[in-house]
Amino acid sequence: MAETSTKGAVRTVDVADDRGGQRLDNFLLGLLKGAPRSLIYRIVRSGEVRINGKRAKPDSRLAGGDRVRIPPVRLGEPDAGEGPPIAMAERLAEHIVFEDRALLVLNKPCGIAAHGGSGVRFGAIELLRRARPNESLELVHRLDRDTSGVLVLAKKRSALLELQRQMREGGIRKKYLALLVGRMAERSFTVDVALQKSVLSGGERMVRVTADGKDSVSHFQLIERRGGHSYCEVRIETGRTHQIRVHAAHIGHPVAGDEKYGDRDANRRLREQAGLKRMFLHAASLEFALDDGRSPYLLSAPLAPELAAALDRLG
Repeated sequence: MAETSTKGAVRTVDVADDRGGQRLDNFLLGLLKGAPRSLIYRIVRSGEVRINGKRAKPDSRLAGGDRVRIPPVRLGEPDAGEGPPIAMAERLAEHIVFEDRALLVLNKPCGIAAHGGSGVRFGAIELLRRARPNESLELVHRLDRDTSGVLVLAKKRSALLELQRQMREGGIRKKYLALLVGRMAERSFTVDVALQKSVLSGGERMVRVTADGKDSVSHFQLIERRGGHSYCEVRIETGRTHQIRVHAAHIGHPVAGDEKYGDRDANRRLREQAGLKRMFLHAASLEFALDDGRSPYLLSAPLAPELAAALDRLG
């Protein structure tokens, strides 16, 4: 990545070929270490950032050879106060469960979004960039805010592009652990119903089953029954928003603790009986290979302690 700059002046950066396809906002976050996403959005939307001399949007896709104009940015200005607290960033870094030269893997706690935006000031990616200011980190995939478990970040652009390709082509094996409300009649079954995202009048995002939605396939396998509920392994062929949660609700066995698609009465009883105060959905493992199959990975994260404790209380 070639760059011409002087301190406190406009910079012009030539985009390297391996950065082709990257969103402008993510490109700038990687260059302007410590800059909050709100500041990135402001300088792009104001027209201070240009691609090949033209105005751009935060989600504009870059191509190798593009020239990006970047205005002088003082990270001491008020916007910078919106960045993640270093103490919080360091606490999250303690949840890293695997790292090599290509990848960093986090056992994401419940309650932390994968990334900032839509009313969320910052998420796991912003926190880890704060904890690792001299490293290039990009999200490979996402997890719901209330889902814990394996979250993969790429340290190399080549690994990011390869894993995103495998995600699109179904080459990554994903396993989740979930507690479903009620007793499943069968030990294993597949839900193959299309899903479609919609936004309610208040801005809340919902997903519903609809014939003209996107293909979505989830495989449920009962592990054991606990307290009249079903502890399951779930493998997904597709990675639609809220897929497991909507599929589980569709078959009449919603995910325990799910406040959006779940059973409110059952959730209340589980809080009282098992101390379950969050959604019982955990991304347990991802399996794939890099380097044309020469570098296999099996990335796993142990069940969150509060979920294991709830299972124990259910007997």
